[in-house]
Amino acid sequence: MKLKAHGKTDKGLVREENEDVFCIERDQGLLAVADGMGGYASGEVASKMAIDIVRDYLKNEENPLLDEYSPKYSKPTNRMTSGIRLANKAIYDTSKSQSQLNGMGTTIAAVLVSGNRLSIAHVGDSRVYLLRGGNIEQITDDHTVVSEQVERGLMTKEEAAESDIRHILTRALGIAPNVDVDMDELTVAQGDKLVLCSDGLSELVSDDEILFTVVSSHTPEVACDQLINMANEKGGGDNITVIVASFHKEGLLHRFLRFLGFLRRENNDQDHPEV
Repeated sequence: MKLKAHGKTDKGLVREENEDVFCIERDQGLLAVADGMGGYASGEVASKMAIDIVRDYLKNEENPLLDEYSPKYSKPTNRMTSGIRLANKAIYDTSKSQSQLNGMGTTIAAVLVSGNRLSIAHVGDSRVYLLRGGNIEQITDDHTVVSEQVERGLMTKEEAAESDIRHILTRALGIAPNVDVDMDELTVAQGDKLVLCSDGLSELVSDDEILFTVVSSHTPEVACDQLINMANEKGGGDNITVIVASFHKEGLLHRFLRFLGFLRRENNDQDHPEV
């Protein structure tokens, strides 16, 4: 499955700094968004640490898992989750050792693409959406007080959207030495699209508006631009970050060229045997 993705971040119209960070690593198949918090500049430190550590951890498949292997999930999902747990520990230790960074933390929503399979891992209220067949589905749960109250039937979604405590997180990286990471997996099909975003977008732009904008845009880049503009037109009260990705089957030419590349690597390995 061929992945096409684009991301964009904007500080919005109110905040002086942008504490959101995102990454698109096509070779790894990694998409991730992190939304930092915790005082002047420290939120940006936490979100950048999270993205950098997860990305670097996944580059080396020999890196050991930070926790026990979960047989319920695939190796890629276990590895990405382990990278997030490593980032949590590093952020927590740094915040405790440097007084100016005390209390910093970050959300993270990450997707690892392996062929037509997706590994999803997240902590906090940054989201991952799946767009399929003219519908949009939020495939991550917000780790917030109001989201948990909605799940327990103590509050409606409409009440949660207007609540004064809707931004209070129940989970984030860097707050404690250990963190629970939500994991999921799914298979993508031709024409599926993903949206990863910080709450600076989802707070102001509805799910239906995200769906219409992405589906009606010619490219992920255009969709990102329009979504950022929509959030700013509605006040831009927070940093805004979004990644839009689409999946398409590889054409015959692309598969042939990839096969030729494989043969070249095989020949190179034979020409330069290990000694």
